[in-house]
Parts: sequence; C-alpha cells; structure tokens
Amino acid sequence: QVQLVQSGGGLVRPGGSLRLSCVSSTTILSTDNVSWYRQAPEKQSQLVAQITERGFNYSIEGRFAMSLDDAKNIMYLQMNSLKPEDTAKYSCSLRRGSIYYWGQGTQVTVSS
Repeated sequence: QVQLVQSGGGLVRPGGSLRLSCVSSTTILSTDNVSWYRQAPEKQSQLVAQITERGFNYSIEGRFAMSLDDAKNIMYLQMNSLKPEDTAKYSCSLRRGSIYYWGQGTQVTVSS
C-alpha cells in the first residue's frame, strides 16, 4: 500500500510560479510510473507531467517540470509562467504494476 500526500498549491498571479510536492510513504521504485494530472471544472483530466518506468520524463509543455528528490520518495511539479487556464485541481499519481495510487489533490488558482 502506497500513500501519497500532496502539499503546495494555492492562489498565484499570472506569470507566477508554484511548486507542488507529493510525498510517498514508500520509496519510489525505478519500475514505478509517476505522474501529475490536473482537472479543471467541467473538463476532462489531463496528464501534465510524467516520469515513466523507463526514465522518460514528459511534460505537457516547457513551463512544467517534474522531478524526484534524491531520496526517491518525493515527486515535485515545478510550474512557471502560470496562466489563468492552468487553474485546476492537481493530483499526483504512482502506478506500481497494475495498481494506481493517488494523492488527495490540491487546488491551483491563477488569477489577478
């Protein structure tokens, strides 16, 4: 059983930056697939960033970057040059084998 606890998020002005954190209760393995998703009201969930089990690091665009800490139990999502359309609930996810684990979600609101 893996528990994911998120922190960060909140209200930020357009053009600002935020870093979201997601602490795993267990070490993130090289065979895990870890991701950040977001969902805005009345929109489908969207993959924002991912580090695959093969080590491939993907992000939806260059303003977003996902990383892991050296101890391999924290996922970060660095978000820069934020826009109002980035407003959404952001959730971290870890897939181990066929099982998905999710963080509790955190709201990011970009507004002046």
